[in-house]
Amino acid sequence: MSSGSYPLAASQPAIVPASRRIYAALILLCIGHFFVDVYSSALAALQPHLATRMGLNLTEAGFLAGLFVFANSVTQPGFGYLSDKLHSQLFTTLAPAVAGLGVALVGLAPNYGLVMLLAVLGGLGISSFHPQASARATAGMEHNKPFWMAVFISSGTLGLALGPTFFAGIIDWFGLDSSWLGAIPGVLVSGLLLLYLPELEGSQGKRQSFAIEPLRQVWKPLTILYFLVFIRSIVQVTFTQFLPLYLTQERGFRVTEASQALSLYLACGALGGFTGGTIANRLGGRTTILISMIGSVPFLALFFLTTGWLSLLGLALGGLVLLFTIPVNVLMGQQLAPGQAGTVSALMMGFAWGMAGFLFIPLIGGISAVTGLHNALFSLVAFPIAGFVLTLFYPKEKRA
Repeated sequence: MSSGSYPLAASQPAIVPASRRIYAALILLCIGHFFVDVYSSALAALQPHLATRMGLNLTEAGFLAGLFVFANSVTQPGFGYLSDKLHSQLFTTLAPAVAGLGVALVGLAPNYGLVMLLAVLGGLGISSFHPQASARATAGMEHNKPFWMAVFISSGTLGLALGPTFFAGIIDWFGLDSSWLGAIPGVLVSGLLLLYLPELEGSQGKRQSFAIEPLRQVWKPLTILYFLVFIRSIVQVTFTQFLPLYLTQERGFRVTEASQALSLYLACGALGGFTGGTIANRLGGRTTILISMIGSVPFLALFFLTTGWLSLLGLALGGLVLLFTIPVNVLMGQQLAPGQAGTVSALMMGFAWGMAGFLFIPLIGGISAVTGLHNALFSLVAFPIAGFVLTLFYPKEKRA
């Protein structure tokens, strides 16, 4: 069983010259992660404009978002297998360009079918980056891997936060037909990675092959942990996709203001990752999850039950507390099965997120068509309560 010690809040270790190549690769991967995840949240900013141009109803919008999440998350284990088998860095280096082109060209699509096709293309680019880059990010490091993993994960979360505002700004200034401008950073970052991302040397470039036995030995806590990530992701990913639509259609926000509110929610989530790491380092992962699940409920309820700055404060604090557990969940899973870190990371970072989005975004879209977005989204506040109860069944850590 894991020790419950997660040194995410530790001070940054000194970088010796022999390790510069490893840390240079980490910096490049963080840059790639940031821009890849800019595109992960961009579709939410585009949806209100697509709904206006094409007359999409909430069910169609929900299906589109669910398909996008399926492409960018549920397929991650498959890309992890392919990248291990083919030993090619192209899964990482080309991903920002493919993601950027797929998502940014959505604004030029003349019909719903082409929008779906481009969303899938962009989603697959996002998906191809994460398994290989996550395994590569801390490879070869001998000290403080949890801290650097938190840095890598949070770089992506910051990208998620910027995505809606970045694309809303492009559309606000140049119009939906100029959304292709949003692809430029992704193409440039792919060029940067192709030119400068070093190959791993020796054993660092090899990941352990998949084995079922280590996972079978910890299947009970691993299953609970997976469903805890799944429950958190239901709220996280559904809010991310529907918040701009909700704020524009039911609260009278301008599209740019709604995108800024989404960026606020996601930016606080990025901060929450480091805050949760500090709590986990002191109290253990299980306690951190308990605090996150039950602590997010009153803030999220405040968002729905009030208006103005108090409502936005509830949204921000709800996002911060809810996302305490992003790096913590990954590290807990890796501690349960240290020899299968890549597989566990794919389950916790991609598959759980993707399945939550694929199942619940279309479902919430359909419910919203009957009850309205306010009632449908407000109902999601019940899930962290269920997560709190489920966490009570997770084994207590043995404290050192």
